[in-house]
This record gives sequence, C-alpha cells and structure tokens, in this order.
Amino acid sequence: MTTLYGIPNCDTVKRARAWLDDNGVAYTFHDFKKQGVPEAELDRWLASAGWETVLNRRGTMWRRLDEATRAGVTDMASARQTLIEHPSLIKRPVMEWSGRPDATVGFDPQAWAQLAGAKA
Repeated sequence: MTTLYGIPNCDTVKRARAWLDDNGVAYTFHDFKKQGVPEAELDRWLASAGWETVLNRRGTMWRRLDEATRAGVTDMASARQTLIEHPSLIKRPVMEWSGRPDATVGFDPQAWAQLAGAKA
C-alpha cells in the first residue's frame, strides 16, 4: 500500500493529498502529530534520501529550536534523534510508494506522476 506521511495542516501535504485524490492514487495517511514518527521507516528514509534531505531547515520549527539544538545536528544520528523529538522538522510529505524500495521526500507532481503512472 502507498503511504503518505506528514501533518494534515501542512500546505504541501494538502496539495499532495489533493494530487493523489485527483489522480486516483489509493493511499493511507500517517499523521506524525497523532501517530508519531515510525522509527524503522525514518531509518530507511535517512539511509536512502540522506539526513540533509529529510531534515527541513527552512521551516518555522527549525527557527524555533534553540541554537544549541540546531548546532547539535551534525550527522545522521543527531538528525535522527532530533526528528524523533520534533516530527515537524521532517520535510513533508514523505511518500512510500507501493512496490518501490525508496521513499520520496517532498512533493514533486511530475516525479509523482511517473511513480504512480498517472498524468501530471
């Protein structure tokens, strides 16, 4: 099954969900706020996409962190711990496509159309 991971009030997640619905892609939604960060999946995302991609340093949550916490994120292990403690720092959405080994991070309609076999 295809799974979309994110936060429901995130504008990018809303656009991604609308795209999936418009293109007839069946998926389940995993809400980081209610269901937490699935650690095994996070490990896969970090390994395949890299911690620099998964960690969203451009959002308001990153700016709200104290300087010591931000400075402490220097590698995959420190990023992993910070992402577990602050799920809003995960770049959204993360999409695990049915039948595909790697997840995608962020919303790219053209790339998604290729992965889903849908029209962009």
